[in-house]
Amino acid sequence: MALVQKVSQSMLAAVRTAGIFITLPSLPPIVRTFSGSCPLSENVPGTLWNLGRLNHVAIAVPDLNMAKSFYKNMLGAQVSEVVPVPEHGVSVVFVELGNTKLELLHPLGNQSPIEGFLKKNKAGGMHHICIEVDDIEAAVTDLKQKKICILSDKAKIGAHGKPVIFLHPKDCGGVLVELEQA
Repeated sequence: MALVQKVSQSMLAAVRTAGIFITLPSLPPIVRTFSGSCPLSENVPGTLWNLGRLNHVAIAVPDLNMAKSFYKNMLGAQVSEVVPVPEHGVSVVFVELGNTKLELLHPLGNQSPIEGFLKKNKAGGMHHICIEVDDIEAAVTDLKQKKICILSDKAKIGAHGKPVIFLHPKDCGGVLVELEQA
């Protein structure tokens, strides 16, 4: 296909230089897709839990009120009030996007993991993604058996009031992944 496009382009260039103008039909691009995920209704072989939808993308911000104002006043998004989550050392604002949310994170207290992130990334940036699971306890057991590094001994209650766990970025393609009970 690429050879045909290249020949067509060179023929068109030759025709133009001769003063003859014709229109050749453009060839549609080739699009290939690949999905390695299973449908939500099927378990991965050997597991008792399923991966669900993207719940949110978390963004660490150096100024929570300014970030909240940007999404609300500049982009017109529906945003929550600031919610302190002391057990995770963060204050959060949720930005509703219809099919998912953004979670704006700001340090709460001196032991906040977001404080360290912001020291390395002064302007802030994407911190983690959160994906729902249908059985977080089964997910924890299964992932531990698969030698996936989980950043806590057991699930904790997250900002949405549901159990969550975090998977180490080294085992997740460089991305900090939060799993949340659906």
